[in-house]
Amino acid sequence: MPQPPLIGLTTYLAQAQWGEWDLPAAVLPAAYADCVRAAGGRAVLLPPDAPEAAADVVERLDAILLAGGEDLDPALYGAVPHPRTGPPVRERDRWERAVLAAGLARDIPVLGVCRGMQLMNVHEGGTLIQHLPDRVGHDGHNPYRGHFCAHAVTTVPGTRIAALMPGTHQVATHHHQAVDRLGAGLVVAARAADRTVEAIESTRHRFAVGVQWHPEMGVGTRVVQALVAAAGSPGRAGPARTAGRDTRTVRSAPGRIFPTQVS
Repeated sequence: MPQPPLIGLTTYLAQAQWGEWDLPAAVLPAAYADCVRAAGGRAVLLPPDAPEAAADVVERLDAILLAGGEDLDPALYGAVPHPRTGPPVRERDRWERAVLAAGLARDIPVLGVCRGMQLMNVHEGGTLIQHLPDRVGHDGHNPYRGHFCAHAVTTVPGTRIAALMPGTHQVATHHHQAVDRLGAGLVVAARAADRTVEAIESTRHRFAVGVQWHPEMGVGTRVVQALVAAAGSPGRAGPARTAGRDTRTVRSAPGRIFPTQVS
């Protein structure tokens, strides 16, 4: 009997507290794994590692989900840090870029969420808006620290995202950066009302999609379902090398409609 596809989820590397402990830890909000499992996949966490290990790790996976998190180092796209850009987490940047490169080289399905979408754009030579309110004149994409809020996105007809989510949808948002110059081989697949790029996809890969919103928060989850479906399809690039596997809304405050978690 075919086994569920194995989906690799990237993680934070952060100081964390639990019980009596206060230690460096590889962490990820549980909603990411929950969403993958609900779509029929098996979630495995990919904590930051040496970039040279990425190809071996990715060879064992059926798909990759690049999770949200800290701002990318502006040096990756040749920019000087904005005063509102967070401190770089270069170990995570290096690891996730290597994981992404390995996944694209194998042409296995890749989904980038928030930071993950931005990494996909930068990897292909694109740039980022470092503080979105400077460009759009409002803070509607990230109005409350530590809370997801809702705004509308409209998908671009003819794209993979539009086939999954035609028209306009409310999504969970928490970001202060966004795609600026689009990377090579990428197209815009959704925008917000203020024209902010909300989804991108590759024209050169079987399934390489990025969304600026957070589908793990229970809205816009069709992209995760599509990732898992593509990972388990006969067209996936080569067998995973794992022995024994088949080779083939809660309201927290006014205006805050999603659970309290950071991106």
